[in-house]
Amino acid sequence: MVLVGLSLLCAAAAISSPAAGQSASGSARMWEQLISGAATLRLPTGFLKAMPPDFVQFEFDDLRTYAAEYHPGEHRMVLNRTLSFHAAGRDVRPLTTMTSKELEVLYHELFHAYIDYLESKESGGVLPGPEQGLIAFAREMQVCRYREVLITPVIQRSHETEVRYLSDPEAWEALNETWAVFVGWAIWNQLEIEKKGRRSMNDTAQLSGEWVSRFRRAIEAGEFRGYYAPQDPDERRVTQKRFLAPGSQLSLEESQRLMKQVLGLPEKIIEAAAKAVGQGKNISVGRPCQVEPS
Repeated sequence: MVLVGLSLLCAAAAISSPAAGQSASGSARMWEQLISGAATLRLPTGFLKAMPPDFVQFEFDDLRTYAAEYHPGEHRMVLNRTLSFHAAGRDVRPLTTMTSKELEVLYHELFHAYIDYLESKESGGVLPGPEQGLIAFAREMQVCRYREVLITPVIQRSHETEVRYLSDPEAWEALNETWAVFVGWAIWNQLEIEKKGRRSMNDTAQLSGEWVSRFRRAIEAGEFRGYYAPQDPDERRVTQKRFLAPGSQLSLEESQRLMKQVLGLPEKIIEAAAKAVGQGKNISVGRPCQVEPS
């Protein structure tokens, strides 16, 4: 009976191992396709290349609300079937066939994957200097900016705000969503500007100037703010998400970090963006913060 059991286990392993390998290789292939398509569209690829090709596991499903969603910890990216080749749910569609909105949402989720990757490696001392610096900065902002936030209890009335003190998971999610909102915004606007100008935004002063102007207007409108899912069960019965108020939107320091390390923007554009915003009424330049070592 033991021999029979061992034989069955070996047979099951022989069957499941190739399937698992095919799934991993399929995800790695789609990852390379994404990077190639992004390069063709002149979209950021540096932070994507920092992750191993098989880190993100791709799936397709009939998503009703979003074009994509990411599940941290599981390293799982779920794409709407409409983003697959011929809507067959097997291979990702070429990025060159996607709309600006689809690419905005996709990059929003790809950024979540990047933070998930940094989080999975931050304690092992294996991250290169820039990546280690970014995750350390994110932890600092988690404490300094996202533990105490302003929220809009009624999303339609953004002028009505309340102060909330967030738990560590809530603050981390609020940071992640805020940063991802900015990354998605940057991608959409780059695509729209370059579509109109038919040239690279980074190499053209007029187009980069338009991007900077859009950034300033978005800051003034308080657009760069995320949300978090309340941990309290009673609050979750009232709402699944709490949206941050304009007063707790992305800070100038955070935006500059993301422009450089994630978006890969030239220094001249980053400096112009900071100068354009200046000390505007709706941009926070941050405040001194002491983070106790864990």
